[in-house]
Amino acid sequence: MKTTYIKLSLSAVLLLGIYSCKKGEVAETDLNAYATTDSTAAIVSDSISSVADMKVKDKQFIKTADVSMEVKDVYNATIAIEKSVQELGGFVTNSNLQSNVISEDIYNTSNEEAMLVKKYQSENRMQVRIPTEKLGELLTAINSNKLFLNSRSINAEDVTANIKYSELEGKRNQKTSENINKLKTNKDKVTLDDENMSEGNFQKLASMNMTDNLKYSTIDIYIKEPQLRIAEIAVTNTTSIDNKYKYNFIYDAKDGFVYGFYLIQRIIVALINIWPILLIAAALIYFLRKRKISKPEQPKIQQ
Repeated sequence: MKTTYIKLSLSAVLLLGIYSCKKGEVAETDLNAYATTDSTAAIVSDSISSVADMKVKDKQFIKTADVSMEVKDVYNATIAIEKSVQELGGFVTNSNLQSNVISEDIYNTSNEEAMLVKKYQSENRMQVRIPTEKLGELLTAINSNKLFLNSRSINAEDVTANIKYSELEGKRNQKTSENINKLKTNKDKVTLDDENMSEGNFQKLASMNMTDNLKYSTIDIYIKEPQLRIAEIAVTNTTSIDNKYKYNFIYDAKDGFVYGFYLIQRIIVALINIWPILLIAAALIYFLRKRKISKPEQPKIQQ
């Protein structure tokens, strides 16, 4: 019997559900509201949003989009996109604007001034969430900033069958809970009830994620500038400053004299530290010379 009650399918977590029971699941009407539309595709004025605004009766879609394009000014385009997202009731989840420096050079313009010239290219990777019914409007607003469209993809994933299956799994979970309550209270019952409650919590989280994904569409945006930009920054002529203080004869001569004096002190201290070695060396030299003097010279044989 334990096997019968413990075997609770985890497929509901992957398929995401709308089941509502006594444990406070997300209401089914929260999801069904997105399916009560006309049976024909909605007619839109801009062809760019025809897929984004598609609605079919008894069908529920999770919509996502990915846009890559080149713009005149990345910073201004970013501000415009963020403003459009806010006006349409969405929000930005990530925005990573950066300038990639290609090269930088310094050109001296006078003895005191110079010009730092940077060549760079700006880009930004963004992710935004937008109410699903406003997806087409936002894509149109984003398109108005482009110089060249590299790519654009819109995905509408049909999750109707997944929702229905998850609803059945939710009912099975409720039936399991009722059967557990009929068992005699013991250690096994506590374990079964805990596992069933954990499964219910997973289904509740899945339902919340499903509701959020149906209500808000996710758009990944990549924008960059087609050519390098140049920044001119006034700086100090460091070469002139270096030459000015690079060499000072009087100071260097004084410093050299002081350094030589301290060098002599260091040599004397070093000799003092090795006085035993010097003493032994002196004794060896003395005895060697004395031995050489005391050794009689051999007389030369005359022929």
